[in-house]
Amino acid sequence: MLALPLAAGLSGLIFGYNPVIKLCSPLLKKPRSAYVLEDPEQQQFNQKIAVFSLAGGLVSFLAGWTIAGYLFSLMVGIAATVAILGFCIGCFLHHQWRMYTHRRKQAGLHK
Repeated sequence: MLALPLAAGLSGLIFGYNPVIKLCSPLLKKPRSAYVLEDPEQQQFNQKIAVFSLAGGLVSFLAGWTIAGYLFSLMVGIAATVAILGFCIGCFLHHQWRMYTHRRKQAGLHK
């Protein structure tokens, strides 16, 4: 069950092609060009988190580490559910990371 979304996520990271997006695009109510695009850097960051968590879940289940497998899988499920409700956990983490790196650069300039 985890291998299919993992393969789609890896495809998006490696080749820039996500088969789920391509398959579901005919279901859009408006033309694709009518939708506001998200920041590609942000999308890649979120995709990396999802792929890491899915891979962690799959590897954990294959290794017999059931609790770790469920925890990794649950993280992806919670993130997806919260995103549907309107809050992007990956976006929040990405913003915090960028602010952290910015503050470090600023602190380095003032030494």
